[in-house]
Formats: sequence, C-alpha cells, structure tokens
Amino acid sequence: MKKWIVGILALLVVAGGAFWFSLDKDQRGVLANMPTDRDVLFWPEDTRNAAFRALDAFPALAEARVIEAGEATHPLHEGEALDLPGFDMDAFMQGQNAAAVVVVHDGKVVLERYGLDFSADGKWTSFSVAKSFTSTLVGAALADGYIDSLEDPVSKYLPDMRGSAYDDVTIRQLLTMSSGVKWSEDYSDPQSDVAVFAEHESSEEGVDSLVDYMRRLPREVEPGTRWQYNTGETNLIGVLVREATGKNLADYLSEKVWKPFGMEQDATWLLSNSGSEISGCCIQASTRDFARFGLFAMGGGMAGGERVVPEGWFAEATTPAFETGRFGRGYAYQWWTYPGGAYAASGLFGQGIFIDPARNLVIATNSNWRQSTGNDGAGEERNRFYEAVQAAVDARRGAEGERVGAPAEPMVGGAD
Repeated sequence: MKKWIVGILALLVVAGGAFWFSLDKDQRGVLANMPTDRDVLFWPEDTRNAAFRALDAFPALAEARVIEAGEATHPLHEGEALDLPGFDMDAFMQGQNAAAVVVVHDGKVVLERYGLDFSADGKWTSFSVAKSFTSTLVGAALADGYIDSLEDPVSKYLPDMRGSAYDDVTIRQLLTMSSGVKWSEDYSDPQSDVAVFAEHESSEEGVDSLVDYMRRLPREVEPGTRWQYNTGETNLIGVLVREATGKNLADYLSEKVWKPFGMEQDATWLLSNSGSEISGCCIQASTRDFARFGLFAMGGGMAGGERVVPEGWFAEATTPAFETGRFGRGYAYQWWTYPGGAYAASGLFGQGIFIDPARNLVIATNSNWRQSTGNDGAGEERNRFYEAVQAAVDARRGAEGERVGAPAEPMVGGAD
C-alpha cells in the first residue's frame, strides 16, 4: 500500500470520528473509495465517481491552489425550458454516466440536469478542458505585455530548454501541438509519456520537473508540419506563462477571468510535483462556472468591462490550424473546432464546454465515461446531444421569426 494511503488511514485513526464528521459527503465518498495509486486512467469506475468531485480535498492525492472568485456573480437566469423532440434525455444521462449538463442559450439556462448524486453546488474536475483555459492565459499574457509574440521561441521564456528539440519551437506551435517532438499520448499504455511524465523528478536542482522531462525528448519532424496531441506541451505552456508573468496560473486566472467575469464559486487547480499548476488538466469548478467560461470566450474575452485578451484573440484561437483526422474535428490554440464555427474544450471521461457563437449557445457537461476517450460510443452520443440542442435552438428561433443559421453538420467522436 502506498505511503500516502497509509498516511490518510493514520490520520483517520488519530482524529477518529471527529475527523470523519468534519468531512462533506463528497470527501467521505473519496475515503470510502480511496485510489490505490495516482494513475487516474486505470482507476475503477466507483473510485472515479467519488474522486472526480473531490480531487482537491486531499493533499495526499494532489496539492491544489485556489482560483478565487470575486464578490459579484455573473447571473445565469432561468430561461424557457428547451424541448428536445425525439431525444431521450434520461437515457443520455445514464449512457454518459453524467454528473451534470448545463445548456445556456441567449445567456439563460434552458436545460440543466444532474446525476451521480452531484449538484449545482459541487465541483467536478475538468481534465483536458483546462487546456483551453491555459491557452486563454497565453492571450492574457500577450495583452498584458508579458509575452511579446506567439512567434517567440519557447527558449526565450524557458532558458532551460536551450539545446533541446524545443529550442526553436515557437509558442504558436506549442499552442497548436505541432512541435514535431516525439511523444506518446496512449492512455492504455502505463509506460507512455502521458502516463509517466507527471511523476518525473528533475535530475538538476532548480529545473522544473516538467521542463526536465520535455527537454529530453527527441525531434521526429520539423516544427509546424505535423499535429500530434500532446498534454506535456500544454503543461509546458503553463510553465512558460508562469515564468513570463511571474504569477501562478491559479492567481492569474483569478485576476483576469474568475473575479472580473463573476464566477460564482472558488475553483482549484491541481499542482504538479514541482508545485506548478498542471496546466493540461485538473481545474475543479462547478458546471455552471464552466458554462460561464464558455460565455466569456463567446463574448470575445471581456470581463468586468475590460478586454482580457487581444482583440480578435478567440476568433484566431478557434480557427483550425490542423485537421486532426479525429472524428472530423480540427485543432486550434488548445481548442477543438467543429463545423459551422463551433468549438469546444474537451477532456477525458466526458468533460466539455461546447460553444456555438452562431446560435449564442454554450453547453457544459461533466461525466464519468466508462471508457476514458468515449470511443465506446459515449462521444458520438454526446455529439448527437449537441446536434439535438442546436436543432431545438434553430426550431425555437424559427418559430419566433428569427433568422436561423446554417443547420448543424453531423458530428461524431469522443473526447481528446
């Protein structure tokens, strides 16, 4: 048994019943289904159900930094309920193993459902949805003058990368996952880069462990010529933003978005073993606040009356730089792109923020898919749900005499 599990059990013995009763139901659920290792990809379903809502509650699982909310909250008023003719919502929730679905149209909540004993007050971990948050912080750092240009090489801000395959890779190429560096994102292989890099410890004092891991990787092709999904590179973007701004990502996200836009609850961001935010993963937030982030992006990046990112940032950041060959989607600056101008943040096990500017539509979902990437059909079913919502919005606008945009093109596929 791992030392960190023994530590928790010892704490329970010492603190006794008082400790147990001080915990909320989600924290008790984690203790009742405590993981036996840190590799979430291989946890059983019951453990994931418990842990996804309280990963930040136990430092033995992972340290976390708070993303503070402000005093004012961006309102999400209730709108007229959206009917989805011919779509079985109950079957969808069950098939997705869904914790939450929040649909916001024209700024109002028109559909909201919860499952797995989860609620609007709870927080769920984002997985790779966090990648799109990290991308947005690059835009903020550009607007604030901390980053001069997306054409700057990575090594300008991370001098420890000099001499590595990333020495002449640009920030833009990191954002579009086109560095040309060798990487394995095989979620079924416990020895793949994505499975082992988070546990790497730096061999050189003062060098971030993630930087140390990434600078060891060899180049396969020229930068900018190939797209390859790479969570390590998103984490590298986060370290770069931290070094450029001199601020922790959680603090910077709070300053630029969470407080001024009016998120309702504090969120948290899990930390790596070097103490920096895991920028390719792991923001714990309420589903409604994830939907609010979708509204922030759809609004062009305005918060509290101030522009957070450069003018036109989100139009650029959501224009596909590569067609991925994955389910008809493109990839931009850490955003997946869909037909008709829609785009999404997407994470393992069914986390997502789907944004359709043409329809003024945001859909936030949190789930515990039984297969991490949704390739067992869960991803296709979620995309059918997106289509059903788009069609219902078009029908409503048509009935109200509004101009209806182009019909949704078919979408298939899974997470990231």
